[in-house]
Amino acid sequence: MSSIVTPANRQENSSIRSFSPTKSEIGCVIMASGLAKRFGSNKLLAEFDGKPLLCRAFAVTEGLHRVVVTRSTEVQALCEKYGIPVLHHTHPLRSDTVRLGLECLLPRFPAMSGCVFLPGDQPLLTRKTLCGMVSAFCAEPDRKSQIFRLCEPQSGTPGSPVLFGADYFEELRSLPEGRGGGVVVKRHAEKVTLFPARHPAELMDADTPDVLAELKMIFQNDSFYR
Repeated sequence: MSSIVTPANRQENSSIRSFSPTKSEIGCVIMASGLAKRFGSNKLLAEFDGKPLLCRAFAVTEGLHRVVVTRSTEVQALCEKYGIPVLHHTHPLRSDTVRLGLECLLPRFPAMSGCVFLPGDQPLLTRKTLCGMVSAFCAEPDRKSQIFRLCEPQSGTPGSPVLFGADYFEELRSLPEGRGGGVVVKRHAEKVTLFPARHPAELMDADTPDVLAELKMIFQNDSFYR
């Protein structure tokens, strides 16, 4: 059964001030391998706040041991332009993206205690929320056996990103064909901690042009983003 981090026990302010992702050895796989069939074009390159949408993920994950995993040569070029580590591949399955991301990071950062799997299409996710979740994870003495998952602040509905402790890396590298990390989450439900987002829109992904337009309106008009 999942537990939930509440404002009373998450110690948000102090944990964010002291947060040092590099020292904490936290990895991050930015998942950018989808074909965006519902969007109609490469949504990660769509404009958001004057830059390609994927740049929002670059800003949020700064300081983490990260890699963008993609099948798009355009996304690869964008990452190279901004100096973001990128792995271009041609494998079709979600399980491939997870495996390739970990296999890219682990030889470079073998001491990683955990790894965030972050979709590249959640432009309203804030760095403060991600840092809060990572800091709460790092505060756990047995963090390598923990799974932290962002959730909707009112309902507690789970979403992304998800932070897996190192104990689950081998399972993530050998997922059933075509499946994602949710398989591991379900298998170890008693180890899952839900971390509330600070705004419901942080969990929204830009699946269609209409949703992207809605996200832009929230970003422009909601005082949370000012």
